[in-house]
Amino acid sequence: MTQIIERFDEISDGYDAAYVDLWGCMHNGIEAIPSAVRAMEDYRLRGGKVVLVTNSPRPWDSVAEQIKGFGIPDTAWDAIATSGDSARAAMYLGAVGQKVWFMGESPRDDDFFKPLKIIDNPVTIQKVPLDEAEGIVCCGPFDPMADVDVNRPEFLLAKQKGLKLLCANPDLVVDRGEVREWCAGALAALYSEMGGQSLYFGKPHTPIYDLARRRLAALPDTKDDPRIICIGDGILTDIRGGIGEDLDTLFITGGLAASETKTTQQPDPDALNSYLQTELLSPTHAIGFLR
Repeated sequence: MTQIIERFDEISDGYDAAYVDLWGCMHNGIEAIPSAVRAMEDYRLRGGKVVLVTNSPRPWDSVAEQIKGFGIPDTAWDAIATSGDSARAAMYLGAVGQKVWFMGESPRDDDFFKPLKIIDNPVTIQKVPLDEAEGIVCCGPFDPMADVDVNRPEFLLAKQKGLKLLCANPDLVVDRGEVREWCAGALAALYSEMGGQSLYFGKPHTPIYDLARRRLAALPDTKDDPRIICIGDGILTDIRGGIGEDLDTLFITGGLAASETKTTQQPDPDALNSYLQTELLSPTHAIGFLR
């Protein structure tokens, strides 16, 4: 049974580290959520470690710069694990070939192709038109407001060519302020539905949690077997992923599922239970907003 809590500090002493989602949890795509920043700062002052685990297709340093612009200070986190870094590692190991058709927004997603120092002898990646490609690298739609079905003609050709699609962000949608946008995960889902093969590296899939564990282990004074809680607003990403890794979870109901859980400050218990039964998932804890 999911326990609804009022504040993170009610349970935080039971955990050595938190894997914390960014969009919908620490910021709304435009600016930081002050209560979440304070909660993580207070947790770190009490000895907790915060690893931001995000399905952003960007590298760690790019995300760090972005969230600083949103108003999330360095005092609120210790390390960052991104879907982008996990997917980039696979790309530079040749997971989808060397000649790739790139889907995303330029210049926003250009950092995905920055050199990756942790890979020995990386393959050389060349962006080419679809008809010349050996694989697809998808950081997101060309237009995040357009229905993903506009990509069906290109995906049909890609499937006929037997191309694999590397998905740098498994999220289906995000809310930028009050506006909902499509993400790379929606494109990957469409490609799989059409019979193509999509490769995932972010939440809820194992590679990003492996990366998060390496980031956590590299921090000073990290215990050998730390108690970890996963925090986020994505029931199919943050919560499913945490449960899949056998970790406790804290579901932020005021994000993507605010309507379904009737969240204003806190979720309506009956609406929350109904929503969780529909999704067939049971977070350890739930709260309206991280505070």
